[in-house]
Amino acid sequence: MCGSGGAGVMTAANMFIDAAAEAGFYALFGRSSGPQIRGGEAAALLRLGAEPITSVDDTFDIMLAVDWQGVQRFAAELPLSKSTLIICDPSAGDVPDVYVKSGARIAHLPMKDLAKAIPGGRPNMIALGAVAALIGFPVGPLTEILGKSLKKKRADAYEASVAAVKSGAEAAASLGETKKLAAPTAKDVKRWTIAGNAAAGLGAIRGGIRFCAAYPITPATEVLEYLSSALPKTGGVFVQAEDELASINMCIGASYGGEPSITATSGPGLALMIEGLGLSMASETPVVVVDVQRVGPSTGIATKCEQSDLNIAVYGLHGDAPHLVVAPNSIGDCLLATQWAVYLAEALQSPCIVLSDQALGQSRAIIDAPADVAFVGKRLEAVAPTVEGEVFKRYANTASGVSPMPVPGQPGCQYTADGLEHTETGTPSSQASDHSIQLDKRLRKLTGFDYGNHWATIEGEGDIAVVTWGSCTGAAREAITRARADGVNAKLISLRLVYPTRPEHMAEALKGVKKILVVEQSHLGQFTRYLRGEYDLPVKPEQLSRPGPLPMRPGEIHTRLLSMGK
Repeated sequence: MCGSGGAGVMTAANMFIDAAAEAGFYALFGRSSGPQIRGGEAAALLRLGAEPITSVDDTFDIMLAVDWQGVQRFAAELPLSKSTLIICDPSAGDVPDVYVKSGARIAHLPMKDLAKAIPGGRPNMIALGAVAALIGFPVGPLTEILGKSLKKKRADAYEASVAAVKSGAEAAASLGETKKLAAPTAKDVKRWTIAGNAAAGLGAIRGGIRFCAAYPITPATEVLEYLSSALPKTGGVFVQAEDELASINMCIGASYGGEPSITATSGPGLALMIEGLGLSMASETPVVVVDVQRVGPSTGIATKCEQSDLNIAVYGLHGDAPHLVVAPNSIGDCLLATQWAVYLAEALQSPCIVLSDQALGQSRAIIDAPADVAFVGKRLEAVAPTVEGEVFKRYANTASGVSPMPVPGQPGCQYTADGLEHTETGTPSSQASDHSIQLDKRLRKLTGFDYGNHWATIEGEGDIAVVTWGSCTGAAREAITRARADGVNAKLISLRLVYPTRPEHMAEALKGVKKILVVEQSHLGQFTRYLRGEYDLPVKPEQLSRPGPLPMRPGEIHTRLLSMGK
């Protein structure tokens, strides 16, 4: 559903996905817009079905344009085919050539005229009713959602919207036939309708976060909006800082004071936080940074998705500075990955970067409710020395590499916390031996930790492995399912723990594999280079990568798998 800003396509799509949840369906709702703050063109991208949906499809069955203002800018993001039905208002002018050339069938629906016939009627509600009728979606859940959204606010708006939906449904009879939605399957599973950014915020709260300082930035702002409301309910504090440098340093300060802390940003903000993350790593002060990746470099394309912050997240800190990097691989996994990140950061006293992306963060989905796992961050508590004259060793060279961490003012546990290299007691030192001890200690605590099976999502069997991460995971999973139906078996390996590496675990996952396909959304193939540089892969991997903003689609991965299976 597309149109100019203010045409209401996002409102209609949000109502549609809420109604789909009420009716027992699964759905995925992504959005695409230009770089403008307000107005401009907008497209709501929906996929509905009876089974869980984690990826966009290869083409759209229906394209409904309330108007054509700027919509041709989405042409590459809206793949159509000869089986696509384009629905448009005849008063909006001719269909742009780029869509006519797709060969799609074109049908006219006078949305504006039908809306004018209803006092308070709106074209987007006409569109909503028409699409519902075309695909066989029940009108009942739609009117129920309209009631929840509008009835308490304005009864007249509710009545007008219901009338418009019914009018659009009746008018759909003149538009011809299109693919119908399969009936939902009854499942005794609680479902959520949630966006990835909100899931990340919830994961942070469940993990024990009680402080957030951040500066709004697209596409991470919704994480902050969630936390600004949720943190006070848990006794926590949210601060909107003046910039990203202030944000990271406030979080480090709060963490030093004993409060698990988080901030959220995107690529430009992460670049500004790098020095602060170095301080966090050297002083072993835990902090979590959620980076919702967008198209770069520089300001790039703020409203689109790309997986090109991998290099800066893993290698961006100066000096030898090992730290944690995790990545969610679905909208629901944004909760688990962020909660796990808090747990890891607190347990290992390390900065942890959560590499989400715009496609996960700003998309809403109907999903099975995620399990409530028991990851709650807890630090190794300090105990004051009991021997007279003994000095507290904040950075004690322990076997695990993790040292006891006191809160400021704890009797007998005073120490210096800064970015200088130091002795075990925290005294600044320029001695080579102290530097080596602390380097080994900070690395050992990361590489020796037991991350369990959460390091990756591994599914299926076959002599082909598709290795991927982030939002590409859903498309890869669907492509593997299609390939299996065609007689080509492949397994999925989607990394959740990006750093530190798990060489033994990866070797076990790749046992028996003869071909590897790496799927990613970056121009330089950052993930492929990372895998080849950090892991001893059994074969040279093939690469399927491209930059944003175009998403990876199941069909192209499926085609590559079939060629590899010959």
